[in-house]
Amino acid sequence: MDKEKIKEGVRLILEGIGEDISREGLVETPDRIARMYEELAGGYTDDAAKHLQKRFHVDNTDMVMEKDIHFYSFCEHHMLPFYGTAAIAYIPNGEVVGLSKIARTLEVYAKRFQLQERLTAQIADVFMKELAPHGVMVLIEAEHMCMTMRGIKKPGTKTVTVVTRGVFTDNEKLQNDFYRMLERR
Repeated sequence: MDKEKIKEGVRLILEGIGEDISREGLVETPDRIARMYEELAGGYTDDAAKHLQKRFHVDNTDMVMEKDIHFYSFCEHHMLPFYGTAAIAYIPNGEVVGLSKIARTLEVYAKRFQLQERLTAQIADVFMKELAPHGVMVLIEAEHMCMTMRGIKKPGTKTVTVVTRGVFTDNEKLQNDFYRMLERR
């Protein structure tokens, strides 16, 4: 990550909106923003597949779901955050991954400039490729600050995306089981 370019970009934005970049409150802002992006956009230097390598043998093929996984990402159109929760379920094919690895996989893709639709598909696709389960289903529900702070200005509006792969694709019973598991507390 080129932090110097980020700092220069922040300076240009501040000047462009009419700010005095030598003002006390803004002097260190370019550096703070560069460090922030190093953390928040760290998904570009991480490989989701590596998080799915730690596996454990199982004999059953019962659905595994992790839900209410909180995440933050950035809209690639406006560079504003979107945030929400994800639910990821899969039907094992002899192996399961460590539970934390499911959330880590989401984080890799969320820490990139994104479209929610792409984020949802990337998670499902990496599970199918790396773990080779019988199927995967991913649901993401998020609020987009580009809808809340600007433009239409509709706070609280949620965007929901769902992706199915493998046996989930045409199996209404499995899909309904997924949705029922989401409702359980």
